[in-house]
Amino acid sequence: MPPPTTKIGAHVSIAGGVFNAPLRAKEEGCETFQCFTRSPQGGPAPELTDKVISSFKRNMRTTGIDRFYIHAPYYINLASLVDRIRRSSIAVIREELERGSILGGRFVMFHPGSYTDQTLEEATAKVQDALGQILDGYSGSCKLLIEISAGSGNVLGDTFREVADMMKTVTGLAGFGGVCFDTCHAFASGYDFRTPDTAAAMLREFDSIIGLKWLKLTHVNDSKADLGGRKDRHEHVGLGHIGTAGLSELLKTPPFSRIDWLLETQSEGRGADIEALARIRGV
Repeated sequence: MPPPTTKIGAHVSIAGGVFNAPLRAKEEGCETFQCFTRSPQGGPAPELTDKVISSFKRNMRTTGIDRFYIHAPYYINLASLVDRIRRSSIAVIREELERGSILGGRFVMFHPGSYTDQTLEEATAKVQDALGQILDGYSGSCKLLIEISAGSGNVLGDTFREVADMMKTVTGLAGFGGVCFDTCHAFASGYDFRTPDTAAAMLREFDSIIGLKWLKLTHVNDSKADLGGRKDRHEHVGLGHIGTAGLSELLKTPPFSRIDWLLETQSEGRGADIEALARIRGV
């Protein structure tokens, strides 16, 4: 039997250095992984010295993990009215793409941010402009993904239409990869996919508004919030309002059955999550 095209992984710590991430992923039983390359809360990024790069790539080879993903810091806000925050967000995402290319990462995913004291249309235009600046002249191998948001407050990107509007001006740029679908976020934003009918309907909506060809990665998290609860509260697989059966309905359906699945649940108890996803995948 050929190996599955979908690989199961999780977000792992880079404590002690980013080169430790592949080792931690392997210890947890992951086939791939996601990590930060810098503190998600702020501060300068640790230098990627020749030693760090060679150690990281050696650990990738040693563990047999052939691909990984990078999550941008949480403080990104491409629609901020504070020029310093917006410029910093643009610079950090561009830097993460460059760092990802050096390390061999496949994608960098990010949350667009939120908006206050402006209309959604004004905020969307700011994001479009920022994405253009980020990708202007970029020729690296690591590509950018917009992650679907959970919908709390004035967060951007909690509907397929908002994501489509933000990305429409950069789909022709080589550095743009597409969309990261977070099951918890989408569910909290009101998208139900727990039955064959609702999953099919949601995929049709996604395809008509964004296009399924842009769906490149999924964060697999159950949800502590109920459908439409608009709260970003991850839960272990099968312990939330989506449930194992609900996640299975979605993950067994193309294109989800052909892209990688990344857990963002608490490390304690995550082994059971990995086992649950392996049963859903069937391999």
